[in-house]
This record gives sequence, C-alpha cells and structure tokens, in this order.
Amino acid sequence: MTALHLAGVGFIRDQRPILADVDWEVSDGQRWVVLGANGCGKTTLLRIAALYEHPTTGTVEVLGQRLGRVDVRRLRHRVGFASPALAQMLRPHLSTAEVVMTARHGALEPWWHDYTDADRERAEKLLEQVGAAGMGHRTIATLSSGERQRVQIARSLMADPGLVLLDEPASTLDLGGREMLMADLTRLAADPAAPPLVMVTHRTEEVPAGFTHALLLRNGRILAQGPLEETLTSESLSDCFGLPLSLEHRNGRWHSQAR
Repeated sequence: MTALHLAGVGFIRDQRPILADVDWEVSDGQRWVVLGANGCGKTTLLRIAALYEHPTTGTVEVLGQRLGRVDVRRLRHRVGFASPALAQMLRPHLSTAEVVMTARHGALEPWWHDYTDADRERAEKLLEQVGAAGMGHRTIATLSSGERQRVQIARSLMADPGLVLLDEPASTLDLGGREMLMADLTRLAADPAAPPLVMVTHRTEEVPAGFTHALLLRNGRILAQGPLEETLTSESLSDCFGLPLSLEHRNGRWHSQAR
C-alpha cells in the first residue's frame, strides 16, 4: 500500500518558491530519511505530508485520500506527526501521559474529549516502548530535551497511525540524548508492525540504523531519491550541501565530513 504520494508538488510563500516539481512515494515497510541543508524545503515538505500545508501546485495523496477532497481534520488523526513547532504548542504543565493521549483525537488539550482507562494504559505502554517508562505523571516542563523527544515519538504512535513523520527529532539533543533517541528509532524501524516512517534531518549522523530509503533536497528540488545505500553517497551528499564531503557507513550508521 502507498502511504504517501506526491506528484508535481510545488509550494510558494510570499512569492518565493520553497518547493518545485516534487514527485515522491512512500510505501508500507519503508523508512525514509529526508536530507538537505537548512532552508532547502524539508520542513515544508513534511508539513504538506502531515496535512498542515496545502501545495501551490501538484497533488498530494495521504493513506489513499487526496488532499482537497477529504476532511483533513479527520485524516490527520491517522498521521503521526512530531515537530519542534508542535512541541511548542503544548502547555508545559500537561502531564506526559496527557500529551500522548490527546493525540488520539489530534488535540492539544485533554478537556476537549473524553479519555478512557484504556487510552491511559496505551499511553503508558507507548512511553515504555520509547524508553520513558514511569514518566506518565510528570509534566512536560520537568523533562529534559531528550525525554521530550521520546514523548513526542510516543505521541505520534498513539492513534495507530498509517504514517509517521518526524521533523528533526534530534535537533536539540546533546550527544547522549541523540544516541538514546537513535536507539529508540532503530528499534522502531526494525518493528515489522510499525507504520512507514519519514524523518527529516540535515545530519547524516542522525540517520538511524534500519532506515531503508533517502530523499535528498537542494533548493526545493529533489536531487536524488531511492534505496538508502544507493542514494546516499559522497557524491550525492556533496551535491546536496554544495561542498566536497566524504561519507562512511560503519556499524549501521553514517558519518560525513568535509574533504
């Protein structure tokens, strides 16, 4: 099954082209990383996939439903989405369990809907799954950056989504927090029951082991896409970031530096 299909997608904001001629498809079992320099359109691409932006041109189909012909409020419940912008919208005194549970209805506050003991139990189970066991009673304000990212990932899985989108989940983490998050994402990628995953980053070191495909963006256009080990090379990475780079693949992880 195709979870995400973009054809001829372009996006213009304030008369400035952000994306152009984007053709992309994400299918069941695939784990994609979207790589590119700051400002290349990665976050806009993910927001379109998450149904928070409408493209200026082209068509977008998410889980078999075409954007423009579907109630996006309902369809968003089937898309797990974690981003720094979404995290900033959460009230800091919400409990961790409440943050996860509210994703069941695509809400940001618990008082808008009724939740059951089963919802709370699932939230606690997901927190345990991402290495945040026992944190359900704590407020967001008391968590470290790494713990907050784990909570966001648990939240993205709450509604049994058909697609999970992660926007730079390691961007605020120190080395220890990043490596713990990479371990969580590696386990998630290896789970055959997990939905298709898409993760945006601008660092090859943040590509978890087990990811299968890569899409490289430069200036809003796709530079390369396909199976990870065929697409992510020193040459393609150099073209993507506009400087000579060397790339190594060791122990399931990618490492790059300037030549």
